[in-house]
Amino acid sequence: MAANKGSSVNGASMNRLLVWRSLRLRVRRVLIVFTALTVGAAIITAMAGVYFDINEKMSHELRNYGANFFVGPGEKLAHLSALDYRQIRKLAPESSLVASSPYLYGMAQSDLEKVVLMGIDFSQLQKLTPYWQIKGKWINVAFDQRNAMIGSKLAQKLELGLGSQINIIKDNAKHSFTIKGIIESGEAEDNYLIVNLPVVQDWLEKEGQVNYAMFSLANNNGQVEQFAATLHEKYPQLNIRPIRKVSASEGKVLNKIKLLMGVVAFVILVLSTLCVNTTLTAMISERRYEFALQKSLGASHSSITKQILAETALMTLAAIVVGLALGYLLAQILGQTVFSASIDLRGPVFLITSVLSFLAALVAATIPTLRAISVDPARVLKGE
Repeated sequence: MAANKGSSVNGASMNRLLVWRSLRLRVRRVLIVFTALTVGAAIITAMAGVYFDINEKMSHELRNYGANFFVGPGEKLAHLSALDYRQIRKLAPESSLVASSPYLYGMAQSDLEKVVLMGIDFSQLQKLTPYWQIKGKWINVAFDQRNAMIGSKLAQKLELGLGSQINIIKDNAKHSFTIKGIIESGEAEDNYLIVNLPVVQDWLEKEGQVNYAMFSLANNNGQVEQFAATLHEKYPQLNIRPIRKVSASEGKVLNKIKLLMGVVAFVILVLSTLCVNTTLTAMISERRYEFALQKSLGASHSSITKQILAETALMTLAAIVVGLALGYLLAQILGQTVFSASIDLRGPVFLITSVLSFLAALVAATIPTLRAISVDPARVLKGE
């Protein structure tokens, strides 16, 4: 039994020696295999990192297109109540709700001429309309009744600038606003005076009334359609609809980008596997005399297989370590270039990179290993 144990130890030591000798004497081919596996691991790491983080990043990017959900009065209703809006807002998926606000419009007499008032929740305005070009500052508090924002066309018409005063007048009442921001939206808002919603409700004597409400929801998992279905069931009397050009695009864009990343990663993985297979095949051809000699001295097929797989595993392990580091850097470059944000590498990325890299290496080593164990010692050593 002691003899068998000593023989086993000697055999393991011999295998380690053969593995190290093979890698050391064929540095150029080892570097080719290592490089191919490293490139594959780096691409997989980068693509997987972006894949798992893209929902959040793309959702943030697409929010720049503004609100993607509309709720308004139905045909039999003259207006939407503020109470309905608050109840609807509570039904919105909290984790997906980016911003929301009711809107109310009306005419008012200013000290210059009649203007269109647009009442809104200022605390939500910037998140709902991030694409507006602003000269000056946003108003970001819901209770600000002294400042206003004004559309660029109306400001030009009334010859108003930042810091200018504008008054709205009704009978003996007057309300003064300071222009804090001038907006350029390319839409009808360029002609409006935008003020706090409660001011408009009070001025127009429409307490608790709004014209409609707008919502901005993340839609990476179809939340907009789910929200619409919930509201249609609970509020059939209201006009409820997603804004298709924004909400529908999000899921489609995400799916296309994910598919593209998957295709790129698959192609790189296949090319890496082919490169490794070709290089290993050449290495096996160079070592046919070595394998013939081992077999003539009693080496079994399993010992030769273990030797080749051990060599491949060592190269793969080193390639994974370097590939993960390079893939992380590549993911950050992609994140900063496309989203202007860093990419967080989640746990599954490391597992996916390791499994796919070892699988690619195993597939690449299959044919060379079969060739190695099929070597005929008698013919090879006789030089045939």
